Amino acid sequence: MKTIHIITASTSGNTEFVADTVSRHITKIAPDIEIEMQKAELAKPEDLLRGDVVILGSGTWNTGGSEGQLNMHMDALLKIRSKDVQLAGKPITFISLGDERYYFRTRCTEHFLRFQREHGGKLFVPPLIIVNEPYGQEEKIEKWAEKLHSTMTAMTTAGQS
Repeated sequence: MKTIHIITASTSGNTEFVADTVSRHITKIAPDIEIEMQKAELAKPEDLLRGDVVILGSGTWNTGGSEGQLNMHMDALLKIRSKDVQLAGKPITFISLGDERYYFRTRCTEHFLRFQREHGGKLFVPPLIIVNEPYGQEEKIEKWAEKLHSTMTAMTTAGQS
């Protein structure tokens, strides 16, 4: 496993910051891993199949007036444009952001996991869940990136045995 494809929906910049932090840290500890970044509003269904691992990132929003939804761009990608995509065991994981002021603070995680199950993806590592501003939480983000890397390394090693 040598490539990661990250698709983010970030209107305030927080999700993009987390994805960039993951990307920078993995590049630092494993420069042989290629990381592709893409905005959800530009992604097509086939982009969910790119890379050895795909990471989807979104904050929790009130899309459609209801609290606890995906960012509008991720919502459109997963529920409209990619409603018929089959992940066929594709390793996938998620970056979920939320705000403690809201009851459904990181409910986007539920939407991601439902998409993964209903479309046949394989959860690669547990989602990274960030509550409140991500700035100052870089250590948590980097530890998650290290877990992602070590799981990729273990999978590659197991595949070579």
